[in-house]
Amino acid sequence: MQRRNIIAGIALAATVTLALAGCATGGGNPGSGEPAAGDEYDLVESGTLTVCSDIPYAPFEFEGGDNGTGYTGFDIDLLDAIAKELDLKLSVQDVGFDALQSGTTLAAGTCDVGASAMTITDERKANIDFSEPYYESLQSLLVRTDSGIESIDDLSGKNVGVQQGTTGEAYATENAEGAELVQYPSDGELWPAMQAGQIDAILQDQPVNLEHEKADSAYKIVEEYETGESYGFAFAKGEKDALREAIDGALQDLRDSGDYQTIYDEYFTAK
Repeated sequence: MQRRNIIAGIALAATVTLALAGCATGGGNPGSGEPAAGDEYDLVESGTLTVCSDIPYAPFEFEGGDNGTGYTGFDIDLLDAIAKELDLKLSVQDVGFDALQSGTTLAAGTCDVGASAMTITDERKANIDFSEPYYESLQSLLVRTDSGIESIDDLSGKNVGVQQGTTGEAYATENAEGAELVQYPSDGELWPAMQAGQIDAILQDQPVNLEHEKADSAYKIVEEYETGESYGFAFAKGEKDALREAIDGALQDLRDSGDYQTIYDEYFTAK
């Protein structure tokens, strides 16, 4: 009886020791003692790349897909591939573009990276760090086919829809003489306003207007504008250098492997 109690006590002590050892390993892989993936990037959520984006803005971001975030599009699919390169999961949050491009959302620590077809500009660089460019873009003018508008020179006295805080708005301000610019928070409001006849034209990124042209033959792009724009992923100023460098490296790996081109062709190659 006494011997059995001693044996039981030894077994109990061994169990407690193992349990404590397991607790000491913390997050990541239980029992491995290794840190969780991405710990070196100071992520909002350990093991997860949290992305902020203004949705919808097809073909760059819109609802749908099967990656588990509830969203898809060129930006989202590209970052999903980048996250996999870095052994991270992907999470996407829908936020307003103006606060995102100004750096406010990123500085608040809401997300690790902003991805919303955001043009790299000197003004934005004052408040945001950018990745290497991942997409080259044009601006464009979308109108009804029966509007009689053939160029930006025909916009005097017309209501022209623009997205607030964008380079499209800046281009319209400088070049659409005599036009009444109507600001909207996103393409999710711009396009319905156009269809309802509240505005006569939309001046914004060419790929987005192209989606509307494809969706409804009553609308057409009448002009495209070479503005030398490149999109970049955005980061809180001076706070995410390690993550930015890792994403730049993963982006280059995807270009080298051909995976970037595969994703690009899914959204921008004529079918």
